[in-house]
Amino acid sequence: MEIEVVKQAISDLLDGKSIEEKINVINEMREHIHILSPFKDEPTDFVKWIKLDDVIANEYNPNRVAPPEMKLLEVSIINDGYTQPIVTFSHDNIYEVVDGFHRNRVGRESEIVKKRIYGYLPTVEIRKEQSSKSDRIAATIRHNRARGKHVVDAMSEIVLELKNRNWKNDRISRELGMDEDEILRLCQITGLEGLFKDDDFSRSWNIEDSSEEDFSEINDNIDEEEKQINNFRSINTDDEERIFHTYEKWECYKAGFYATSKKGMSSEQCELEYAKLLSNEKEFSETLEKIISEWKHSCEHYLTNKSMNRIAWLGQAALCYAKGIPSTFRGGFHLLSASQQIKANRVALSYLNKWLKNNGIAEIDLKEAADPNRQVDIY
Repeated sequence: MEIEVVKQAISDLLDGKSIEEKINVINEMREHIHILSPFKDEPTDFVKWIKLDDVIANEYNPNRVAPPEMKLLEVSIINDGYTQPIVTFSHDNIYEVVDGFHRNRVGRESEIVKKRIYGYLPTVEIRKEQSSKSDRIAATIRHNRARGKHVVDAMSEIVLELKNRNWKNDRISRELGMDEDEILRLCQITGLEGLFKDDDFSRSWNIEDSSEEDFSEINDNIDEEEKQINNFRSINTDDEERIFHTYEKWECYKAGFYATSKKGMSSEQCELEYAKLLSNEKEFSETLEKIISEWKHSCEHYLTNKSMNRIAWLGQAALCYAKGIPSTFRGGFHLLSASQQIKANRVALSYLNKWLKNNGIAEIDLKEAADPNRQVDIY
């Protein structure tokens, strides 16, 4: 009797509503049932219909489908419907595809299917504990390998990325279902066999543990920028969320972050410009937004390094981006009043947390961000 009452209440609730309104209500009801369900830990327990425009592809899927198989997939969905949802990771009201890229394509490109599903796609969300990019990459590969589909060249690039994220061979083997020989072959494809022997790779970034044999002799030709880069190398190599990129990929390096002077400006002028930028909340915020959007490699390399003061780096990066002034003039921060310093720190922290959240990494508070024991002084 109670079930019949609930059924009638749902019918009354949906009666007279538009398609979009019905879908929104149904999604909310399903989500509430999912929270109470004994299967709430299983992603398929809650299939949510999401608008096409809110679902985006990932950048690392190694799976490729030939035109005949793609056409067959379309025919299958036309005749059988969507029997498998698209696995996604959600952030900032966007759903990034983890598995189901080609099911996503059919929903977009097949006019028959698109009309039938009203411009929506059936999705499930990956478990929250698998929301880091490394875990999402691993999940994508596991889905593809379980179906026996992946492209070797793309797989080699993914192994490279996971190596850059501090994954050791045994973890790659465990998470991706590969043996050591397969990992080695994929490394060979990228020409990086020697680099990817675990100990050598970590030690190349570990200043404390390195011996003289690990480095080439410094001669008179070394320039100041290279010296600065060496000063900023981190010894934090054990964190599996840490992402490494070599300096030639850093956008900040290309912009002059490690230069020692600004042509046509004195040290005092450079520091004053820094103070002006930090005290202008609108300009500072707009610059930080560009940095976390455009400086992909720099942000990955520095903002995943928990052993350094990341909001300090963001402030100095903003100075370099907006004014072309290198980080060596970060002393301009101390020209600000105490209240201005606090406000600048909070602005930088908000954009640090925005970047962390977008990349599936836990946000931090100001106390942790401004720890005086970090490698870089506040701005």
